[in-house]
Amino acid sequence: MSRLKKHSVLLQGHATSVTIEDPFWSGLKEIAKVQNISMNTLISAIDDQREGNLSSALRLFVLKYYKDQVSL
Repeated sequence: MSRLKKHSVLLQGHATSVTIEDPFWSGLKEIAKVQNISMNTLISAIDDQREGNLSSALRLFVLKYYKDQVSL
Protein backbone atom coordinates (compact mmCIF):
# COMPACT_ATOMS: atom_id res chain seq x y z
CA MET A 1 0.00 0.00 0.00
CA SER A 2 1.38 3.37 -1.01
CA ARG A 3 1.09 6.32 1.34
CA LEU A 4 0.28 9.88 0.40
CA LYS A 5 3.21 12.24 0.03
CA LYS A 6 3.36 16.00 -0.48
CA HIS A 7 5.17 17.33 -3.53
CA SER A 8 5.95 20.96 -4.29
CA VAL A 9 5.07 22.33 -7.72
CA LEU A 10 5.09 25.72 -9.40
CA LEU A 11 1.81 26.68 -11.08
CA GLN A 12 1.51 29.96 -12.94
CA GLY A 13 4.47 31.32 -10.98
CA HIS A 14 3.06 30.33 -7.59
CA ALA A 15 4.43 27.60 -5.36
CA THR A 16 1.88 25.06 -4.19
CA SER A 17 1.87 21.45 -3.15
CA VAL A 18 -0.08 18.36 -4.11
CA THR A 19 -0.60 15.28 -2.01
CA ILE A 20 -0.39 12.14 -4.10
CA GLU A 21 0.82 8.56 -3.83
CA ASP A 22 4.34 7.77 -5.08
CA PRO A 23 3.22 5.49 -7.96
CA PHE A 24 1.14 8.32 -9.42
CA TRP A 25 3.99 10.81 -8.94
CA SER A 26 6.35 8.38 -10.69
CA GLY A 27 3.82 8.03 -13.50
CA LEU A 28 3.70 11.80 -13.93
CA LYS A 29 7.50 11.94 -14.07
CA GLU A 30 7.58 9.22 -16.71
CA ILE A 31 4.89 10.93 -18.81
CA ALA A 32 6.72 14.27 -18.62
CA LYS A 33 9.93 12.56 -19.71
CA VAL A 34 8.24 10.80 -22.65
CA GLN A 35 6.65 14.09 -23.72
CA ASN A 36 9.97 15.92 -23.20
CA ILE A 37 8.43 18.53 -20.91
CA SER A 38 8.99 19.51 -17.29
CA MET A 39 6.82 18.23 -14.48
CA ASN A 40 5.63 21.78 -13.81
CA THR A 41 4.59 22.17 -17.47
CA LEU A 42 2.69 18.88 -17.40
CA ILE A 43 0.99 19.64 -14.09
CA SER A 44 0.11 23.16 -15.26
CA ALA A 45 -1.55 21.71 -18.37
CA ILE A 46 -3.54 19.28 -16.22
CA ASP A 47 -4.42 22.11 -13.82
CA ASP A 48 -5.75 24.24 -16.70
CA GLN A 49 -8.21 21.52 -17.73
CA ARG A 50 -9.24 20.09 -14.39
CA GLU A 51 -12.54 20.11 -12.62
CA GLY A 52 -12.25 19.69 -8.87
CA ASN A 53 -9.24 18.76 -6.79
CA LEU A 54 -5.76 18.95 -8.42
CA SER A 55 -4.46 15.80 -6.74
CA SER A 56 -7.45 13.85 -8.02
CA ALA A 57 -7.03 15.33 -11.50
CA LEU A 58 -3.40 14.19 -11.53
CA ARG A 59 -4.37 10.66 -10.54
CA LEU A 60 -7.07 10.51 -13.21
CA PHE A 61 -4.65 11.86 -15.83
CA VAL A 62 -2.08 9.16 -15.06
CA LEU A 63 -4.76 6.46 -15.03
CA LYS A 64 -6.13 7.59 -18.40
CA TYR A 65 -2.65 7.87 -19.92
CA TYR A 66 -1.73 4.29 -19.04
CA LYS A 67 -5.20 2.94 -19.80
CA ASP A 68 -4.96 4.47 -23.28
CA GLN A 69 -1.56 2.75 -23.73
CA VAL A 70 -3.11 -0.63 -23.00
CA SER A 71 -6.01 0.05 -25.37
CA LEU A 72 -3.71 0.54 -28.36
